[in-house]
Amino acid sequence: MRRIRTNEAPAHVGERIRLAGWLHNLRDMGKFSFLLLRDGAGTFQVVLDKPAEIVKLKGLQYESVLEVEGVVAKEPRAPGGVELHDCQVAVVSPVIEPLPFEINKKELKPALDIFLNHAPLGLRHPHKRALFRISAEIMAGFREYLSQQGFVEIQSPKIVGSATESGANVFCIDYFGRPAYLAQSPQFYKQMMVGVFERVFEVGPVFRAEKHNTARHTNEYVSLDIEMGFIKDHTDVMAVLTAVLRHIFNRLTKLCAQELELLKVKVPSMGEPIPSLRLPDAQQLIFARQGEDCRGEPDLTPQHEAWLCQYAEQELGSELLFITHYPTSKRPFYTMPDDQDPTLTKGFDLLFRGCEIVTGGQRIHRYDQLLNNASQWGIHPEDIAGYLLAFKYGMPPHGGFAIGLERLLMQLAGLSNLRETTLFPRDLDRLAP
Repeated sequence: MRRIRTNEAPAHVGERIRLAGWLHNLRDMGKFSFLLLRDGAGTFQVVLDKPAEIVKLKGLQYESVLEVEGVVAKEPRAPGGVELHDCQVAVVSPVIEPLPFEINKKELKPALDIFLNHAPLGLRHPHKRALFRISAEIMAGFREYLSQQGFVEIQSPKIVGSATESGANVFCIDYFGRPAYLAQSPQFYKQMMVGVFERVFEVGPVFRAEKHNTARHTNEYVSLDIEMGFIKDHTDVMAVLTAVLRHIFNRLTKLCAQELELLKVKVPSMGEPIPSLRLPDAQQLIFARQGEDCRGEPDLTPQHEAWLCQYAEQELGSELLFITHYPTSKRPFYTMPDDQDPTLTKGFDLLFRGCEIVTGGQRIHRYDQLLNNASQWGIHPEDIAGYLLAFKYGMPPHGGFAIGLERLLMQLAGLSNLRETTLFPRDLDRLAP
C-alpha cells in the first residue's frame, strides 16, 4: 500500500490508507487511545481500540517513528473533521530515552541555548517547521520574481583569494599551503557577471569573522543578492527591491496562510514607492524630534533605526523605509559617489520594523575611477586583478543589493534573536550541531 501524507488523508474518506510519521502525542482513554501522528506535512488523529495495537506503544517515548494503516472516517470532533479507524500499528524506530524538552506542546519552553544544543529535535516543533517553511518560500519567491524579469541565477565561489572586499573581517583557511578566505559576499563575482548576463542573482551563504555577540548578528548567514546593469542610478535598484519584496509577501500570503496564522505573523502591506530619507535628513529628524544629536555620524545605531521605523509607520504609513546617501567613508570602495556631494554615496539601506535588512546601491563602473578608489582605500590592484579585469574591458552603470534572509524572517515573525531564524547558527561560541 502506497504511503500518503497527512495532508492528503482527508481526500480518502472510506478508504484504507497507510500513514507514517512521528508519535507526536498519545492520550490513553482506557478502552481506546488517541494517537496523534506527525509527518512533514502536518498531524493526523488515529483511534486505537484494539488492545493488541495499543500495547505496541507501551514504553515508547514521543518522537518514535510509526507506520499506521487504517480507514479514513469522518468525525466532526476530530481535528480537521476526519480520523483513522480500524488501525494497525508498526513501530519503525522506537525512542526509549525521554526527550530533553517537550515538543508536542503549543509553545516551546526551553531557553535558546538549550534549544540550539538540541536543534535536530527542537526544529521538529510545528512552530519551527512553519517558520522555516516561510523561509523556504521567501527564497522561492525571490527566485521566481527575478527569473520572470530576465535575471539569471549564478553560484559564485565561497573560497576566495582576496580579503580586501570590504571592512568586515574574514575567515582565513589553508588552501593547499597558501592562504585563502571564506567569501564575505558574492559582490565581486556578481558584478563581473553583469558583463555576461546584465542581470544576475544568487542565493547562498556568506561568512563574516566579526567578533560580535549581538541578537542581530551571526558569522554565517544566507544572502539573497542581485546585480543589474544599464541602470540610471540607485533608485532603479530600489525599485527592483520593492517589486521583489512585494512579490515575496504576496507569495507568502497565498502559499503560507496556515503557517502565518500559526505564528501570528502579519505580512506588511507595501506602498508604492517605499518612502525614502537621505541619511543626513534622517539624522536631522532624529535631532529635531528626539533631541539626540547624531548628525554627521557615518551610520545609524539600532535605536535610531527603530525610531525611524516607528516614524515611518506612524507618519508615512509604511513599515519599510529606505535610508540613502551614506558617507563615502562608510561604504565599500566600489560604491558610486553622489554627483552633487561626493562625500556621500548612492548607497542605501532598507529598514523594516526597526532593523536594517537590506544593503545596496549603485556601483562605480568606470575602470579609472574604480582603480583610484581602490588605492584610496589602501587596496592593492594586484590583489583584485581578476575583479578589475571586468571593468578594464567595459562595464555598464550597474548596481545591486543583498537581503539578509534570516534578518528578514526575524523581523517578519517578530522574533528578537537572529539565532531563532537560523537553522543551525554559527556565532562566536557555537560550531555545532
